[in-house]
Amino acid sequence: MSSQKPKSSVQNRLYISLAIIAAALGLTFAPLPGVQQTIVVVSGSELEEPLQALKIKFERENPNIRMELKIQGSQELADKYLDDRNDFKPTVLIPANREILQELDTRWRTQNGGETFYESPQPIAKTLLVGIAWAERGKVLFPDGRFHWDKLETAMQKGNWKAIGGSADWGSFDFVTTDPLRSNSGQLTLSLWAQAKLGGNLTPAGLNNPAVQKLIQLAKTAIYQPPRSTDLLLQEFITRGPNDADVATVYESTALHRWQQSRAAQSQPYQIYYLNPTFETVSTAAIVRRDVSDGTAKAGKKFVAFLLQPEQQAVFVQYGFRPVVSSVDLKSVPNTPWNQNIPGVEITPTTQVIPPPNPQVLGEINRLWERAN
Repeated sequence: MSSQKPKSSVQNRLYISLAIIAAALGLTFAPLPGVQQTIVVVSGSELEEPLQALKIKFERENPNIRMELKIQGSQELADKYLDDRNDFKPTVLIPANREILQELDTRWRTQNGGETFYESPQPIAKTLLVGIAWAERGKVLFPDGRFHWDKLETAMQKGNWKAIGGSADWGSFDFVTTDPLRSNSGQLTLSLWAQAKLGGNLTPAGLNNPAVQKLIQLAKTAIYQPPRSTDLLLQEFITRGPNDADVATVYESTALHRWQQSRAAQSQPYQIYYLNPTFETVSTAAIVRRDVSDGTAKAGKKFVAFLLQPEQQAVFVQYGFRPVVSSVDLKSVPNTPWNQNIPGVEITPTTQVIPPPNPQVLGEINRLWERAN
């Protein structure tokens, strides 16, 4: 007499078999662990808009990589990373210039030992430090069409336009730059100004000259609540307009990108002035090691390589930057601000272009600013 297994037992075995098949198919077609990566890119504000535009294209071309963009002042970016004061884990740091990364590397090695970055930092875009002024006021302050630090200092000492040959209706003279404790352009501004005051190359010891200390004290007293970033400064400069903001120092890229906005917001757009000498700043990307796995670092390297392709370099040009790839021409890129006849702009500046000061000089600039009353 043959026995027959209960119907419920057969059903259970069927369900188990189906579950095993489903699990096997899931293992076959599911993404491998580690393939989906998230990279956190921390950049200075001057790169925010081009990086936001490039983020969309990068994620479309690399569907297994998600990019998060965080914006900080360039000096703030380095300090927060070094002190681990972020509520996120950075993968790629892109401050306004490579000297900030050099300083970060030195401080990291001193405090922690070991390598700071996965590989050598890579330049991705260039710009210059320039001055801007509302056209009518720039003609009074700089009648020869050239920026002069001594004329700026005199105007700040006098405190109002009437005392320097302007209209009494213009009111007080207002110069703005960024906070040097948080932003690289503020550091560079004070460095160039101090260099002009001393008439020679900057050294940490030379910065302790009483004339330089007095100059920085004047700047700190006159500049109320300096903005934390260059792009924020320029947006405020445009919004406030003449009578609240007269002259500023910003990056050439930011000045070019925001110029049309200034023309729309004010009756006269601002004029660009090339400082002589001026600093060239090279926005530079570095992949950090702390809390970054090899897989995430590989995704970060792919992103940096993406930024160096000519198509992406052209996007930086559209936002006023100078490319680091020689094959990209400033004027041939579509929708470039270099073709807008912006007052004062120079494709090939006639001014002397010098590299930014070393971290020791920038550190002394910060200390002088902190100590100034």
